[in-house]
Amino acid sequence: MGENLEHPGRTADSGDAEFTPEWLTLREPVDAAARSTDLVERLVRLFAGRDRLVIRDLGCGTGSMGRWLSPLLPNPQHWIMQDREPDLLGHVYMGVTSSAPVTVETRLGDLGGVTAADLAGTSLVTASALLDILTAGEVDRLAAACVEARVPALFTLSVLGEVELSPAEPFDADITAAFNEHQRRVQDGRRLLGPDAPAAIVESFEKRGASVQVAPSPWQLGGEHTELTAEWLRGWVGAAVEQRPELTAASAGYLRQRLDSIEAGRLTGSVGHVDVLAVPA
Repeated sequence: MGENLEHPGRTADSGDAEFTPEWLTLREPVDAAARSTDLVERLVRLFAGRDRLVIRDLGCGTGSMGRWLSPLLPNPQHWIMQDREPDLLGHVYMGVTSSAPVTVETRLGDLGGVTAADLAGTSLVTASALLDILTAGEVDRLAAACVEARVPALFTLSVLGEVELSPAEPFDADITAAFNEHQRRVQDGRRLLGPDAPAAIVESFEKRGASVQVAPSPWQLGGEHTELTAEWLRGWVGAAVEQRPELTAASAGYLRQRLDSIEAGRLTGSVGHVDVLAVPA
């Protein structure tokens, strides 16, 4: 899940539009290149000798987290793919080449109310680009459930609110600030964490005695990913303008200039994310 109005996806590096399979497909190779394999190496050591893993992927989308992680784990695996969007669950597939058997089931369900009882029999909780669209209370309850159930959790691609574009423009800072405000907005009575999510999940686990590791996982923009970069840019600017309508006039020329730079292959940059691995004591 976790990809949102910055483009047709749903994370804080996006914005708030529909969570379409097309957007998830477009971003999948960039996500895969960004995620930290160092944290996975710790999981491999942690699960050494296990006969079978049960992995619950929250906000699974079409299953890209499973397609990335499953081949990196040598154990037989059963994935429980959970999302609140039935249309996305209908597109879930693994399509992996793994040395061990992998089975999959899908479940429709809310993502902010997982309990320790729900995690009974679970070996690992995963989520990608999800935490930013949760509230502080939901993140804290998720951490509490994992610790109570003694289940490790791997949360990848949590947005930091940091964007670096080259060549830089003075207006970059205005768009970044407005976009980050948008990600922290109140939606349906819930204040979203946006770029505050990584610090919140680390605090929630550490105060319960879990061991926590954080690794950078920035998106790399430009290069061979021009289509994704253009879609990301439209959504990033669109969310900023939605938050601060006074930026509308200036943003039009800025967006045209930046899109021209992308098409010409002159724009590169990065969107800051981190991956978090928490292992209960």
